[in-house]
Amino acid sequence: MNEKKLVLTAINAKETAYAPYSEFYVGAALLCSDGTVFTGCNIENISYSATVCAERTAFFKAVSEGKREFSAIAIAGGKKGESIFAYPCGVCRQVMAEFCKGNFKVIVVKSAEEYEVYSLSELIPKSFDF
Repeated sequence: MNEKKLVLTAINAKETAYAPYSEFYVGAALLCSDGTVFTGCNIENISYSATVCAERTAFFKAVSEGKREFSAIAIAGGKKGESIFAYPCGVCRQVMAEFCKGNFKVIVVKSAEEYEVYSLSELIPKSFDF
């Protein structure tokens, strides 16, 4: 799957987000090394600590299905009717570091035409590991 298709998949995944408290909707599309794609959305909870980000939703779905090798993730976010560059939070970056090497691509999406591509090592240069 090329970058553009992954970007569009993340934009579409944003539509399924459950965000009644923040009204900030995020979608993610995770590309496995074998070409499989898992989507995720943010799922809020009235006690914010129980909220799960779109990126982690996608990773946890993939891992629960036995996937362990990943190539890229695209992340799209914003309020209804708008899009911004929604960078992954620190917890999501650490989850990415658990399963991915530093050259894993993180695509932060503003629109189908405007997105930025980073390596994981650029976003979390000194991740926690052993």
